[in-house]
Amino acid sequence: MKIGICTLGCKVNQYETQAMEQELLRRGHSLVPFEEEADAYIINTCTVTAVSDKKSRQMIRRARKLSPEAVVAVCGCYPQTHPEDVKGLDVDLISGTGDRMKFLDLLEQAAREKEPVVRLDEALRRRNFEVLPAGGMAERTRAMLKVEDGCVNFCSYCIIPYARGPVRSLPLAAAAEQTRQLREEGYREVVLTGIEISSWGQDLRDGSSLIDLLEAVSREAGDMRLRLGSLEPRTITGEFCRRAAALPNLCPHFHLSMQSGCDATLKRMNRKYDSRRYKESVELLNRFFDRPAITTDLIVGFPGETEEEFLTTLDFVRSCGFAEMHIFPYSIRPGTPAAAMEQVPKAVKEDRAARAAAVAEELHQRYLAGCVGKVYPVLYEQPCEGRYHGHAPNYMTVAVSGEDLHNRVVPTRITGVEGELLAGELLPEAENR
Repeated sequence: MKIGICTLGCKVNQYETQAMEQELLRRGHSLVPFEEEADAYIINTCTVTAVSDKKSRQMIRRARKLSPEAVVAVCGCYPQTHPEDVKGLDVDLISGTGDRMKFLDLLEQAAREKEPVVRLDEALRRRNFEVLPAGGMAERTRAMLKVEDGCVNFCSYCIIPYARGPVRSLPLAAAAEQTRQLREEGYREVVLTGIEISSWGQDLRDGSSLIDLLEAVSREAGDMRLRLGSLEPRTITGEFCRRAAALPNLCPHFHLSMQSGCDATLKRMNRKYDSRRYKESVELLNRFFDRPAITTDLIVGFPGETEEEFLTTLDFVRSCGFAEMHIFPYSIRPGTPAAAMEQVPKAVKEDRAARAAAVAEELHQRYLAGCVGKVYPVLYEQPCEGRYHGHAPNYMTVAVSGEDLHNRVVPTRITGVEGELLAGELLPEAENR
C-alpha cells in the first residue's frame, strides 16, 4: 500500500511515527507525502489542548477528502481520551497510544476486510513499555530514542496521564543496545525523549534513576552526542550534575519545565516544585556546566493568575536568564481541573503572552551574544538559503558558508548574531583539539 502519515504534537509522537515508518517499509509498503493520493492514511493525533483536538479532526477530514476510498486510521492521544468524537468522523481504524505494531496489523486488516475496527485499551492499566525501533529515516543526522512513557504528575491543566497511562521505562540494557545500534548506523546525535523522562526508572524498582541511564547510554554513544528531552526541575541535584558533567558527550542543553515563576500559580497548577527549588536547579546547572543553554516553557494567563502574579513570573524569568523560552497563553483542556477554574480573559492572556515573549527575546539575544567568539563543534544538517545550518551542543542554530557538510561535526568559531541565528566560520579540525 501507499501510505501517507500526518503526525501532530510532541516528540514522542514523532518518535512513534518514525518507528511505524520503519516497520511499514519493512513490511513492503511505501510512504508518500500526506497531501498526496494514497491507499491509507495514518493520523497520529495530539490532545494536549482543545486546539490540538480541532487540528486532529481537520487532518482526519482532510485524509478522507484526499482519497475517499482510502483506509483512514487514527491513533494517538485524541482517540485514547475522546473515542466517541473520533467515531463520528468516518474513520476505518481507531486506536490509541498503545501497541503501535498491533496498530499496523489492524491497518492491514482494515485494508483487506473493508470493515471498521476499534481497538482501545485502558491507558491507566498499562504496566509494560513497548520497545520500538529507535532512530528515523536514513537522511537524518539526529536520532530520537524513547526511553520512557506515561506520567503520574496529574498537573491540573493536563490530560496526558489519562492518555498515556502510568510511568513505564525502557530497560537500561535495551537503551544501551539501541544507542549502540544508532551509533553504528551513522547518527551523530541521539535525543532521549519520553512523556516525562525525569521519571525514568521509577517502575523498575531497582533504585536506578535517569543519571544511571545517562551514564549507560553515554558509554555506548562513543563520539555520538547525547541530548536530553524536557526535565522536571527536581531531577537536577548536586549528584546529578556532578555525574552528568563528567560525561564527555552530553550536550549542555537542559530544558527545565517551568510553566510559572509564581508559587501561587504553581500551586494551582499542581506542579510538584516551587520557585525556590526551580532556581536551585538553574544555579546547579550553571555551577557545573560552562554557559549551559537552559530553556523552558511558560504558560501565561493560567486560571486565577493576577497581574501581580504575572509580574512575579516575569521577574523570576529574568533572574533565571533563560537561553530560550516557549510562551503559551493558557488554553482550556476540557476534562481537567483547570477547565473549571475562573478563567482569565482572552485579551489579557494575549497581552501577557506578548509581554512575556518580549522578555524571552531579550534573554535569548543576550545568550546568543555571549556565544560570539567561542568555538563549538557544530553538527551540520541541511543547506538553507545558500549556507549550511547546524546545531551547536547548546542547540543554538549556526549558519556558515560551506558545502557537503551534511552529518558532519565541524569546529566553528561564532562571528556574530543574525536574528535568531549564530553566524560562524569553519575551522580546521586541529583548532578544536
